Amino acid sequence: MPCPPKSDDLVFFVNGRKVIERNVDPEVTLLSFLRKNLRLTGTKYACGRGGCGACTVMVSKRDPLSAKIRHFSITACLVPICSLYGAAVTTVEGVGSINTRLHPVQERIAKSHGTQCGFCTPGMVMSMYTLLRNHPQPSEEQLLEALGGNLCRCTGYRPILASGRTFCVESNGCQQKGTGKCCLDPGGNDSSSLLRESDICTELFAEDEFQPLDPTQELIFPPELLRMAEKPEKQTLIFRGERVTWISPGTLKDLLELKAKHPEAPLISGNTSLGPAMKSQGHFYPILLSPARISELSMVSKTSDGLTIGAGCSLAQVKDILAERVSELPEEKTQTYRALLKHLRSLAGQQIRNMASLGGHIISRHCYSDLNPILAVGNATLNLISEEGTRQIPLNEHFLAGLASVDLKPEEILESVYIPHSQKWEFVSAFRQAQCQQNALADVNAGMRVVLKEGTDTIKDLSIAYGGVGAATVSAQKSCQQLVGRPWNELMLEEACRLLLEEVSLPGWAPGGKVEFKRTLVVSFFFKFYLEVLQELKKLVKFMPDSHHYPEISDQFLSALEDFPITGSQGVQRYQRVDSHQSLQDPVGRPIMHLSGLKHATGEAIFCDDIPMVDRELFMVLVTSTRAHAKIISVDLSQALDLPGVIDVITAEDIPGTNGTEDDKLMAVDEVLCVGHIICAVVAETELQAKSATEKIKITYEDLEPVIITINDAIKHNSFLCPEKKLEQGNVEEAFEKVDQIVEGEVHVGGQEHFYMETQRVLVIPKAEDKELDIYVSTQDPAHVQKTVSSTLNIPINRITCHVKRVGGGFGGKVGRPAVFGAIAAVGAIKTGHPIRLVLDRKDDMLITGGRHPLFGKYKVGFMNNGRIKALDIECFVNGGCMLDDSELVTEFLILKLENAYKIRNLRFRGRACMTNLPSNTAFRGFGFPQGTLITESCITAVAAKCGLLPEKIREKNMYKTVDKTIYKQAFSPETLIRCWNECLDKSSFHSRRMQVEEFNKKNYWKKKGMAIIPMKFSVGFAATSYHQAAALVHIYTDGSVLVTHGGNELGQGIHTKMLQVASRELNIPMSSLHICETSTATVPNTIATAASIGSDVNGRAVQNACQILLKRLEPIIKKNPEGTWEDWIEAAFEQRISLSATGYFRGYKAFMDWEKGEGDPFPYYVYGAACSEVEVDCLTGAHKKIRTDIVMDACCSLNPAIDIGQVEGSFIQGMGLYTTEELKYSPEGVLYSRGPDEYKIPTIADVPEEFNVSLLPSSQTPPTIYSSKGLGESGMFLGSSVFFAITDAVAAARRERDTVEDFTVRSPATPEWVRMACADRFTEMTPTAKG
Repeated sequence: MPCPPKSDDLVFFVNGRKVIERNVDPEVTLLSFLRKNLRLTGTKYACGRGGCGACTVMVSKRDPLSAKIRHFSITACLVPICSLYGAAVTTVEGVGSINTRLHPVQERIAKSHGTQCGFCTPGMVMSMYTLLRNHPQPSEEQLLEALGGNLCRCTGYRPILASGRTFCVESNGCQQKGTGKCCLDPGGNDSSSLLRESDICTELFAEDEFQPLDPTQELIFPPELLRMAEKPEKQTLIFRGERVTWISPGTLKDLLELKAKHPEAPLISGNTSLGPAMKSQGHFYPILLSPARISELSMVSKTSDGLTIGAGCSLAQVKDILAERVSELPEEKTQTYRALLKHLRSLAGQQIRNMASLGGHIISRHCYSDLNPILAVGNATLNLISEEGTRQIPLNEHFLAGLASVDLKPEEILESVYIPHSQKWEFVSAFRQAQCQQNALADVNAGMRVVLKEGTDTIKDLSIAYGGVGAATVSAQKSCQQLVGRPWNELMLEEACRLLLEEVSLPGWAPGGKVEFKRTLVVSFFFKFYLEVLQELKKLVKFMPDSHHYPEISDQFLSALEDFPITGSQGVQRYQRVDSHQSLQDPVGRPIMHLSGLKHATGEAIFCDDIPMVDRELFMVLVTSTRAHAKIISVDLSQALDLPGVIDVITAEDIPGTNGTEDDKLMAVDEVLCVGHIICAVVAETELQAKSATEKIKITYEDLEPVIITINDAIKHNSFLCPEKKLEQGNVEEAFEKVDQIVEGEVHVGGQEHFYMETQRVLVIPKAEDKELDIYVSTQDPAHVQKTVSSTLNIPINRITCHVKRVGGGFGGKVGRPAVFGAIAAVGAIKTGHPIRLVLDRKDDMLITGGRHPLFGKYKVGFMNNGRIKALDIECFVNGGCMLDDSELVTEFLILKLENAYKIRNLRFRGRACMTNLPSNTAFRGFGFPQGTLITESCITAVAAKCGLLPEKIREKNMYKTVDKTIYKQAFSPETLIRCWNECLDKSSFHSRRMQVEEFNKKNYWKKKGMAIIPMKFSVGFAATSYHQAAALVHIYTDGSVLVTHGGNELGQGIHTKMLQVASRELNIPMSSLHICETSTATVPNTIATAASIGSDVNGRAVQNACQILLKRLEPIIKKNPEGTWEDWIEAAFEQRISLSATGYFRGYKAFMDWEKGEGDPFPYYVYGAACSEVEVDCLTGAHKKIRTDIVMDACCSLNPAIDIGQVEGSFIQGMGLYTTEELKYSPEGVLYSRGPDEYKIPTIADVPEEFNVSLLPSSQTPPTIYSSKGLGESGMFLGSSVFFAITDAVAAARRERDTVEDFTVRSPATPEWVRMACADRFTEMTPTAKG
C-alpha cells in the first residue's frame, strides 16, 4: 500500500513560544487547538461563528509591503490553524497573569467592575490589548470600534467602556474630578434628597491607583519569524488532514498553476464566509487554496483616475487605505470612497473586518453585502488573472447575479479591484438599515450614484443598487435609464419611487421576510439620496453666482440627512457613602471588586469546560427532533454506530430509573412535541466524531395534527398547560358603567433568548466504587441536578456530588434545564463506564432550551376625563411551549405583579399558559414581570392619548400614594416608590427636557424625539416560605484562615464577594483571611436555586448565622485575652477543644399565596425604582438612538454598591434588548431561525444610552434582610421599557404630525421594521401589501 504523501510542518508562535505542528488537520480551528492541544482555556468558546468575540486573540504578522509588524484581533473560532504559518498569536494568558504580572488592561477592567460572570472578559481584554498595541493612547472612537465585535450579556458595557477610557487620550471624563461634584449633575439644590450631597459618592474605583501602561514591556515579535518573513520561502506548503488538504503556495505563479489544476478548490482567506457555510450548510471542499503568502494580492496602487486595491487586503486594511485617500484628495474625487468608508465602519465587528478579505467579500456575493452595491454603482472593475493571462470584468449586476458569461472562469482568481475617482457633478451615497447599529447584517442596503449635466439639475447618468431585497444584489437599471434627462426635482422623485417599486419588486416570500418594510426602505433611501444631492448642489452653487436655481430643502427636512453617530456611554453612578464611623476593615457597603475579577481578566478563572480532559473521557452530542409534532416510527442507529470513534448511542431505553416526569420527559419515547426535542445522544471519542455520527442517525416520523406554534393557534385549539389564574378586586363591570371613557387594546411581547455567554455544559465523572458520581455543571440549582440524576439512575442522592465553581451567566436559563443535560450525560457515563463531557454549541443551546415566555394581552380600561383610572380588565396568554416547566409559576407571578405601581380600585387580571409545539419556555430574569407590566404601562399610554394628557401625568395620578394593600391584600408603604419617582424626575431634569423634545419635534419632520418615565414596584422572592431557606458551612483552620461555603451559586452577580463581605464583618477579620472554593452539594445539601433576586439575602443570613455561632464559641477565649490576635484566639480554641466549624441556617422569609381566596403575603419585600429615557427616531428608516437614561433604584443599604449598580445596569440593558432588538423568528413549521448572534441581536456596546446615570436611593426603610440590603438582580429588567415607551412616544409624535389617527398596536420588540411602518407617511403608503 503506497505511503500517503507527507505533510509539511506548521510553524507559528503562541505567547512567545514556538509551536511546530506535524500532521496538522486543516479542519482544526485555532480555538480548538488553543483549548485542547495547548490547554490555554482563557480563550472561550461561546458562539463558534465569530459573532460574539469571546474567543478573541491577537495575531501579529510582518506586512511584506510596509515591512512593519501588524497586530490585529481575530476570532479564534473561525481561523483555520493552517492559515497561521509564520504568525505570532497572543492569547489572554500571554498578556498577563495573577502569578507573574498583570497587564494594565487586565487590572483596569477588573477594578472598574467591568466583569460579572467573566466569560466574555478575556475577549474584551484581547480586543483592548490589540488596540493598545497599535495605539497606546487611543481615541474614544477607536475604543468603540475595537469593542464593537465583543458581546457581553451581564454588565451593560458601561464599566467596560470606563476601563478602556482610562487609556484614551482625549477622555471626555468629568472635568470636576475629585471635587465630589460632576459636570453631568443637574444644577439647583436637591430638596427631595433626604441626605446631604456630601453623603453621596460617585466614584466606584480610584483611577490614580492603576499601574501605568508601559509599551516597552510587551512581548516582542519573535526574531525567528522576522527572519522567516524577511526571506520568505517560495516553496508551496501542503497540510494534509483526514478529509481536507490545505495548500499554501509561495508565489502567484504557483497559485495560478494550482487553480488550473484544482478549479473547484476555493481560495480561503479570512474564512469568515466559507467557515460558517461549511459549519451550518454542510459545504465541503477537499482542497483549500490559501493565497496568504502572496504579496501581489495585497498590492495597492494609486493613479490619477482611481485606486486599485489587492483582493487579499483585509476589510480593515481597505478601510485604512480609503481613509488615507480621502484625506489626500479633493472632496469631489472621493465620493465613492466615502460611501464605502461609511459602510466599513458598521460592517461586522473589528475582528471580522481584520480577517475578511476584499476579494472574499466581493466573490461571496452575499445578497446582504454592504460593499457590492456601492462598488457596482461606483463602476468598479475586477482585475482577474489566470495562467492564460489577465482580463478585466465590470463589477455590475450581471456579475453580482452570478451570470456565467460575466463571471470568473474556474481557473481564474480575482487579483485586485479598481475603483475610479468620482468627478465634479457626480454624487455617490450609501445607505443601510439593520436590526441594530453595529455588527448586524443589513435588512436593506443601497449604493446610489447620480451624475448631473454641469451647471444644471439634469440627470446625465444614474445608477442604484440594493442589497437584501433579492437572492443577489439588485440593480435598478430600467428605472435609472428612464430617469436620465429628467431634472432633479420633486416630480422626478415621485416618478423614481414609482419606478423603483415596480422594478425592485420583492415577492411576498423574499429572504428574511419583512417585505413591506424592505419595499418602504427602497424608496425611503432614494428620498434620502434625493435630499443629500440637493444639499451638495447647494454647496456647489455658493461658488457659482449665475448658476441654475435648485429646489430648496425645507428646514424641517434637514435632519433626515444625518445618520446617528456611534458614541460611547458616559454617566454618573451615585450611591450612599459608608458611615464615617464604620471600621476601615469592614467591607460592607463599599464598592469591593468582584472576587474573581482579576482571574476573569487573565483567563485563569476556570469554567465548567475549562476543566482539563479526564482520563478515558468521551464526548456527547445530542440528537433532536426535526419535526414539531410527530410520532417516532423508527430510529436507526446502525450507520452511526459503525463510524470510527463512536462508542454508543444513548436512548430512553438505557435509562435505569425514571425518564423525567410524565409531562416532562428527558428523552422522547414515542412522540416528539417540538423541533429540538431530545431523542438520543451519541457518545464518541471526540466531538467531531460524535457530531458526524449524529448526521447518520435515521429517524422516521409520522406527522401529527395539530401543529400549534403561536398563542393564537393555542387559543383556537383550546390548548393550555394549566388552569386559568385570576385575581379580582372591586366591581369591574359596575365601574365600567360609570366612567367617562373606555379604551380597549392589544399588546404583543416577543420571547427572549437567555444568551448566557457560556452555553449549557456538564462533565460527569463516574467513580470506581459505590456508584458514586462527580458532576461538574454550569447551573443555578445543583441540588435539582443532583435529584434528577438520582431518580434517572435510580441511585441514592448521597452518591452524587454536584460542583459549581462559577457559571458564565444564567438569567434563569440554568435553573431547570441543566438537570436534563446532567441526567442524560450521567446515563451515558454509567452505561459506558467513562467520564462524559456534554457541551452544547450555541445553535443547539438556542434551539433546545427555550427562553422567556412570549405574551399576548388584551386590556379594557375605564377612566375619567381627568385621567383617573377607575377600572382595568386584563387578560393575558403566555406561550409556554410543549411542557409545563415553570409556565404555571410564571403565569402566577405575572398576574400578581400586573398592577405595578398603580392603585386602581376595580381590577380583574386573568392569565393562561398556552401549550404549543415549541421547546418549553422557562424561567428568565424578571419571571413574567417584564412582559406583563408592559400591558399595564401600555394602558396608561392609551389613556393619556385619549385624555390629551402626558403619560407621566396619568402615572402620577394613579400611583399608590399612602400605606395600602395590593390586589392580593399584602400591605406595603409606597413612600420609597414616590421618592424614586420624584428623584428620577429631578435627576433627569424631566420637565425642561420634555419641553425641549417638543420643540425639537416641531422643527423636524423626519426625525422625532421621545421621552418616557416609568415607575416600578418589583416584588422579590419566591411566593413560598420553603424556597427562602438557606444554609452555610464555615470552617476556621488553625492558622486563622476561614473557608466559607454556602448554598448560592456564583453566576456573575457577585454572591461569593458579598458572602465574604458578610463573613468579614461578622468575624471582624479582613476579607483576605477568607476564602470560598466552590458550591457543592457535599458541603451544603438541599439547596434552593439561586434565583428570584434573593440569593445574597438568604445565603447572607445563613453565613451570618454560622459566623455568629462560631463567635459565640470563641467569646470566653476573647474575654480572657482581649488584646490577643485572631490567630492567638483560634490556636487557644483548638487547644481547648472548641469546634471551629459551624453550620449556619436561615429558615426563610414567611411567604404564602392562597389562589382560592386571591390573597396572601407572597413576597418578603419590594424593590422600587424609576427610569427615564430619551430617544431619537429616524422616521425614514426606523432606526433609533438612545440619548439618555436616568435610573433611580431603591437598594436600601447596598452590601456592595459596585456590584449592585452593575446588576441594575446589566439588567436594564438586557431589558432594553428584550424591548428593542431581540427577536426570535420561527418558521410556520416551528423551526427556530434565529440560532446565533448573526440572526439574534442582543445589545452591543453601541446600543448603550449616550448618557447613562444610575443612582441608588439613600436608605430610609429597613427591610427584613441582611444589613437592610435589597436584592437587585432582576428588577432593572423592566426599566428597559422606558426606552420602548420613549420610542412609542416619538412614533406617536410622528403619527400626530402626519394625521394618522387610529391607534397602533403595541408590539415588542420595537424593531426598526415596526418603528418604520408605524411612522406612516407617503413612502409607506406607496407600498401596498405585497402578494406572494
